[in-house]
Amino acid sequence: MMHRVLGLGRVGRVSDYLKNMAPGLFLQELCSRPGIIGAICPSSRYLARHMARQVPHNDKGLVIELGGGTGAITQALLNHGIPPERLMVVEFSSPFVQRLRKRFPHVNVVQGNAADLSRLVPQGSRIHAIVSSLPLCSLPEPMTQSILQQWQQLLHEDGVAVQFTYNLRGPKWRRHLQAQQTSSKIVWANLPPANITTFSFRTAKLPAPHEHLSPEPPR
Repeated sequence: MMHRVLGLGRVGRVSDYLKNMAPGLFLQELCSRPGIIGAICPSSRYLARHMARQVPHNDKGLVIELGGGTGAITQALLNHGIPPERLMVVEFSSPFVQRLRKRFPHVNVVQGNAADLSRLVPQGSRIHAIVSSLPLCSLPEPMTQSILQQWQQLLHEDGVAVQFTYNLRGPKWRRHLQAQQTSSKIVWANLPPANITTFSFRTAKLPAPHEHLSPEPPR
């Protein structure tokens, strides 16, 4: 019945039709890689928009998106004003990579594992922000720890990391992230609701060994 409504002529073409749709492709990948996808629905445009807004405007530095998926957050980052040449999307799933490259031909879409991020980033690149949709709560803890340690190494002092999670009570992966939490916001218009957290890797400047504080004058 469905193939008649769609006018595709053959039942087999329905499958091809669904694969070319973002929700159909998402469900296909969810069934084949539930631990990697880590969600039951693609990110809503509200979640994507709030994620992108956490990236400060800056004319320098690379913005890296981890887990591009169907491209909702990629589009939001571009709408936010991130130039395509400054955006790098890392995606593990081959079907998602193909769709992202077709949808965003001017964006550098790299197929790879976020645990190898240091090797995927072009040598000498300055990283302005990392925007992550990775399911850190469902990944093996050693992998999660490795991913977060690389954020610490790659982000410069003014860099930020943006991560959303469905665990609204404080996920365990945060203990592996040595950074200051600067904001936290729950987006209810998403299925399921998600908490967006932004982290700053700015470090306090300590006085050099030869620098001494002048004593206060006597009162």
